[in-house]
Amino acid sequence: MYNAKPHQVHDLQRLHQQMLQTRLATLISHGEHGLLATHLPVLVDTREGEFGTVYGHLARANRQWQDLERGGEALLVFQGADAYVSPGYYPSKLENPKVVPTWNYVAVHAHGPVEVIHDPAPLLEIVGRLTDLHEQGRATPWKVADAPADYIDGMLRAIVGIRLPITRIQGARKLSQNRSAEDVQGVREGLANSPDPLDNQLATQMRSL
Repeated sequence: MYNAKPHQVHDLQRLHQQMLQTRLATLISHGEHGLLATHLPVLVDTREGEFGTVYGHLARANRQWQDLERGGEALLVFQGADAYVSPGYYPSKLENPKVVPTWNYVAVHAHGPVEVIHDPAPLLEIVGRLTDLHEQGRATPWKVADAPADYIDGMLRAIVGIRLPITRIQGARKLSQNRSAEDVQGVREGLANSPDPLDNQLATQMRSL
């Protein structure tokens, strides 16, 4: 992705944090079936490999896994909060009206080869780990074992697993770093006072600048 130097993130822990906070990633690949993208929940194992390893699963009816199985690199996009930034947020506008709107956002791109998993045992492990991740914190967490075994077996036959060891990772935090401290504060306050929850999330992100 195009990523201007002031917005680049190289801290792996911060990159992993954003990936873990993103509930739905976008898997993008190009192959025999053209350019394909699938939105899917994933499990990010930050301890496995140099930059981490990502697990997930696709519907067997989704042709993307066939392209992935033939080799080549895939891209996972982890999109964080984003917000429109009005020139009205800048106190400096009163002295210099040469300002235009922009868009602030947080994103991580993770690249790597993809292993397609058909074997039921590791596929069940992926499904189980994903389920446990999203059921945690509930009063009565649902587990895969709560469903009949033959039903789960049938569900597993309808999907394939994926494993993507990250070989290259890019992070972007475009949070008005090119503006003065006063303008940054103006953007932060403007987004914090917005009725849009995504604006509020980005304002929170800007506190760590």
